[in-house]
Amino acid sequence: MSATTPLDLNFQPPAELVELADKVKRFVTETVIPYETDPRWTAHGPTDEMRRELNDLARKAGVFAPHVPTEFGGRDLSTVGQALVFEAAGYSMLGPMAIHCASPDEGNIHLLDVVARPDQRQHFLRRMATGEIRSIFCMTEPGGAGSDPALLSTTARLDGNEWVINGRKWLITGAEGAGCAIIMAKNEGGPMDGHATMFLADLPDPAIRISRTLDTMDSSFTGGHGELEITNLRLPADAVLGEIGKGFRYAQVRLAPARLTHCMRWLGSANRAHDIATAYARDRVAFGKKLGEHEGVSFMLADNAMDIHLARLAIWHCAWLLDKGNKAASESSMAKVICSEAIARVADRCLQILGGLGMTRDTVVERIFRDVRAFRIYDGPSEVHRWALGGRIVAGKF
Repeated sequence: MSATTPLDLNFQPPAELVELADKVKRFVTETVIPYETDPRWTAHGPTDEMRRELNDLARKAGVFAPHVPTEFGGRDLSTVGQALVFEAAGYSMLGPMAIHCASPDEGNIHLLDVVARPDQRQHFLRRMATGEIRSIFCMTEPGGAGSDPALLSTTARLDGNEWVINGRKWLITGAEGAGCAIIMAKNEGGPMDGHATMFLADLPDPAIRISRTLDTMDSSFTGGHGELEITNLRLPADAVLGEIGKGFRYAQVRLAPARLTHCMRWLGSANRAHDIATAYARDRVAFGKKLGEHEGVSFMLADNAMDIHLARLAIWHCAWLLDKGNKAASESSMAKVICSEAIARVADRCLQILGGLGMTRDTVVERIFRDVRAFRIYDGPSEVHRWALGGRIVAGKF
């Protein structure tokens, strides 16, 4: 190849993906946004009644769960396809829930699609993919098992033909009203002693008790964030997801794409906040001219545009790598940090431009501001990703 031959870099997505994203954006704008003032959007997230109502509307509009496997009615979108569609869905914080690409279900569906046995696909994955039930991912624990999975203390012991699981989990998104759980536990005894295993459990189960629903700064996840007590939970021997002792490996199957899809959805919310702030800056008069004509405000809008552009490029590049079969561990970590911090800056500037209005719920910007602040913590705080990236750089493995 000649040094002057252009590289095959194509930033024009296929027309069918652009059309689908546009269709989702119209659905969110015309149908979902009016629900943002519905009292069923509570401090602990939208209610299940509201979720099911919006899911039905998404089905009628032809935009429900386009990412799920075709055998369950989806389009089995590529990761790049998800980047376009999930960003469009995120234009309202209720959009991902409405089209059924919200966390934790989206990540759990991906994990089961990769790992689950045929019988587990029918019993668990089918009901998750069709929106019949919601699911939870139980890894994080009080005391640190989350960012540092080595601190995992929940145990699983084989007793005859049953597993006996005991432990505590917290910050479990969607716990209230969930229909099934993926539980990470440390094997106790046997050849895999000390290794982590994932288990599938139907909910509700009297051995899994929600001790409290946490009051958190974010409010966009159905079922809120719960603290769970697991006491002598008995599951059949075949309740293992994948293979015994490979829980941490499967966690990476889930977490690398899932943290990227978080970036996609929140980028949509950044676009929404930016549009609201831009419209306000065009109309609001202050000190003799439109607010947007003041350089201090126009510079903030310019910085927003650059942060949004940078975040989108980071997402698309990582999505492209994942679609090529690359694990993209470093690129996923970089995208998580770049996007969570860039999107937070966008939300902060938008609130500042709106001034007193931004502090109220007369616009959705205040709510976006609070939710995206939490994004810098879940799915790995920025510092943990920087630590992992720095270690790879020093070791020459970056």
